[in-house]
Amino acid sequence: MLKDFTTEYRQKLCTPEEAVEVVKSGDWVDYTSSLGKPVLLDKALAKRRDELFDVKIRGNLVEGPIEVAECDETQEHFVYHTWHCSAYERKLCDRGLCYYIPMVFHNNAAYYKYFLNVNVVMVSVSPMDKHGYFNYSVNTGVAGPIVQNADVVIVEVNEHMPKIHGGYGECIHVSEVDYIVEGKHEPFTTGKPYVPSEIDRKIAQNLLPYICDGATLQLGIGSMPNALGELIAETDRKDLGMHTELCSDAYLHLYKAGKLTNKKKTIDRGKGVFGVAIGSSELYEWLDDNHGVAAYPLEYVNRPDVIAQIDNMVSINSCVSVDLYGQVSSESFGARQISGTGGQLDFLIGASSARGGKAFICMSSTYKDKSGQLFSRVLPQFNGDIITSPRSQVYFLATEYGVINMEGRSTWERAEGLISIAHPDFRDELIKEAEKRKIWRRSNKR
Repeated sequence: MLKDFTTEYRQKLCTPEEAVEVVKSGDWVDYTSSLGKPVLLDKALAKRRDELFDVKIRGNLVEGPIEVAECDETQEHFVYHTWHCSAYERKLCDRGLCYYIPMVFHNNAAYYKYFLNVNVVMVSVSPMDKHGYFNYSVNTGVAGPIVQNADVVIVEVNEHMPKIHGGYGECIHVSEVDYIVEGKHEPFTTGKPYVPSEIDRKIAQNLLPYICDGATLQLGIGSMPNALGELIAETDRKDLGMHTELCSDAYLHLYKAGKLTNKKKTIDRGKGVFGVAIGSSELYEWLDDNHGVAAYPLEYVNRPDVIAQIDNMVSINSCVSVDLYGQVSSESFGARQISGTGGQLDFLIGASSARGGKAFICMSSTYKDKSGQLFSRVLPQFNGDIITSPRSQVYFLATEYGVINMEGRSTWERAEGLISIAHPDFRDELIKEAEKRKIWRRSNKR
C-alpha cells in the first residue's frame, strides 16, 4: 500500500498570517519567479509592515501587485529586488521601489548555494500528489536551488498551477516543507499578447534561411520571437526542437502547426526542454501533464556546455541597441533598467559552440520617442549604457535590413557590417562617426 501523507500535510497546514510569523527583521525572503509568486503570503507579510524592519525580498519576472513593495515607499520595512524585470517590476524600478541584481542565468543555482542567504522562501506550487510531492510547475527553472538553500520553506498551494514533468528539480516533498498554506486564487489571466509588427516580420523573414529542418530553437520573449514562431509555422520546416530558458506562446504556435516534434535533438530527444514558462492560459494548458516537455533548473538549461551538445542549435534573442564596436545593450535605456541579463550570454556561448549552431541578436533599426522623433538603434559608441553582451561574444546581428556575422571581424569590418543593416537615414552620420574613431577604411563600401 502507498504511504498516506495527508497526516503530515495537515500537521504543517496553517493560515498565511501564521506562516509569515516566521519572518524576522533583517531577513532575506525569496518569492522565486513568475507564477511562483506567493500571492496570499505576500499579502499577509505586507500586513506585518509596522512590526518588521529591513526585510529584503527577491523575485524575478513577477507580475504585480507585489504588496510588500507597494505598502512601504520608505523602504524602511521592506526592500524589493529582482534579477530580471517584468513589465511591472520595471515600473517599480522607475519609482525607486525595486533594485536590480545582475545575474547570468546559468549561475542561478551557484549564486544561491555559495553566495546568497535565504532565511525564508515562499513559493507557489501545484497541489500535493498521492506520493507527497508538490510541483514547482512553470517556475522549475529557479525554484529548486532557492528552496534547497533556504532556512525555512513555505509552500502556497495554488489550485490553478499546471503540473509540469521535469528532468530533475521540478518537485519538493512534503517532508522537506516547514509550512503549507492554502486559499483561493484567481485563475491565471492571459496577458496582452505580443502582436508582431511589420518590422518584426521582416526581421523574422531574414532569419528563416538560417533555420534548417531538425534545428533546435531558443526564442526570447517579445513580439519578434512570436513573429518568428508564426512564420516558421507557415513554412515547410519540420522536426524542430525546443531548448529554451523561457517557453512562450511562440512554441505553442509551432506545436499546433506540427513543426515542434523534438525528434532530431541530440540530447533530451523527444522532449521540449525549458526552465520558466510565461504566456497565455492556453500555453499553460498545453504544458500541463505533457510528457513531451521537461522542465529543468536553469543550471542545466542555460549551461553553455549543455547547449553546445545540441546540433543545429539556433538561439534568437533581442537587444535595445548596439554600437559600432559590436557591443550590445539588451537590458537598459541608458541607466534605466528595463529587463535583465538573463540567458543571452549563456546562449551566445552555447549555441555558437554547437555543431551547426548559430546565435542571433535582433533589433529594429530605429525607435521613436514619445514625441515621435526617430532614433537609430545602431550607435557610434555607448556612453553610460549597460553592456549586456561584450563584442567578443556577439556573433550574428539582425535588423529588418539584413543579417551580418561578426565572428572574427576587425573593428572596421564590424563598423561596415553594422552600418549596412542600420536605417538608411542614419548611415552617412554613422560613417562619419566611424571615421572619427578610426574604424572606417577609405575603401569601405558606402
